[in-house]
Amino acid sequence: MEDRKAAGPSRAARRGRWWRLRQRWRMVGVFEINPEHEFYQLTSMIKEGMHSSIQTTMDTSGQDTPAAEQFAAEETQTHEGFQMQTFAASVFAQQRRSLDITEEEYMNSLCSDQCYLQFVSNSKSKADFFVTNDKRFFLKTQSKREVSFLLSNLQAYMAHLEKYPHSLMVKFLGVHRIVIPNQIKKYFIVMQSVFYPDDRINIRYDIKGCEVGRWSNPDTGGKQIIKVLKDNNFEGQTIALGQEKSWFAHQVKVDAAFLQELNVLDYSLLLAQQPLHRDELDGKHSLANLVIRTTKSLDLEDSPTGSDPPTVSLLKETLGEEGSVQPQAAAGEGIPLQEIGCPEKETRSDSELQEFHEHHRRLLPNCKNSNQVIDGPEQRYFVGIIDIFTVYGWKKRLENMWKSLRYPGRAFSTVSPAKYSRRFCQWIQDHSQ
Repeated sequence: MEDRKAAGPSRAARRGRWWRLRQRWRMVGVFEINPEHEFYQLTSMIKEGMHSSIQTTMDTSGQDTPAAEQFAAEETQTHEGFQMQTFAASVFAQQRRSLDITEEEYMNSLCSDQCYLQFVSNSKSKADFFVTNDKRFFLKTQSKREVSFLLSNLQAYMAHLEKYPHSLMVKFLGVHRIVIPNQIKKYFIVMQSVFYPDDRINIRYDIKGCEVGRWSNPDTGGKQIIKVLKDNNFEGQTIALGQEKSWFAHQVKVDAAFLQELNVLDYSLLLAQQPLHRDELDGKHSLANLVIRTTKSLDLEDSPTGSDPPTVSLLKETLGEEGSVQPQAAAGEGIPLQEIGCPEKETRSDSELQEFHEHHRRLLPNCKNSNQVIDGPEQRYFVGIIDIFTVYGWKKRLENMWKSLRYPGRAFSTVSPAKYSRRFCQWIQDHSQ
């Protein structure tokens, strides 16, 4: 008995140490915006304004396809000490629905009693970054020009995501402006975090596909910041996706072509990875897991191309290596598998993948934030294309001329959108396998 009593505190102490370590790891690169923080008043007002804004969209019945005038809609709500403007509210509400983010969970994350976190990294951006306490959503201050660019191209952006529902583009979830009389006027956008959940991520990359200025010293100098590494830090490594490689390369090409049409350059691919756990590897091809993943991946009620979704080919692709699936085995699972009759030992083929990819979709993993996650044979990758507001105007053209003289024969970031797109896609092709 005495031995057990002695062992009890030891186990409790170990659990306590483990909890404290997890909390320390969770807070690496972020600082809690508590009442003593300089941004506490601002973030408290943002929360209050966001609560009212989201409540308005919750009280309004949503439409699957926003009308043209809704893209230009503006709403101003007055609160004690400040005003909150919301732009294209119904459009972004539809975007959230398409990502399976309910208004309730969106509100709970953005407007909870828990403090926002301030994101701290080696980024050169002058913007302020705030993160919800659960790290699911980013809030980033933007210039008026950047917000105007996004809103003027919002219809094209939404049309692109509708055609390519598994696009790697950053997912914008809201655009707002907060006005505190005689103090500040700030535009900010809400985005879905690419690196969510980040519990097991310990290294991040920002990839542009060039080499000038694209190395970052990984040493943090003992500071609690997140070092985002760059292209040259990634040399000698690959993105090991297996049969997802072709889809990944194609989707990057499609997204980059869209940005080229907008005359945009200097965007980045955010990239992080973590090993798949044994249970994640073992569960990949189970029938229950497949049902969940297929439901995530396909809108079975409204196929985007007007034809039947390639459910049969998709399931053959995933379960073929595991053997045949009998129709009765899927009974009660809530997904139409009755047409499946997979021959034993059928293996995945390029033609089966192609049929699914023709619907501009892939088989999403069974995890949170699945739109930004791609599972390879052994690694889980978090990927997203960000920073899409830099237009190739006269300033960038002059910068291109100067850098051409300063770095002859070298690859730098300020080039025409067409060249940037080609080089970006080539980098992905060269570093994927």
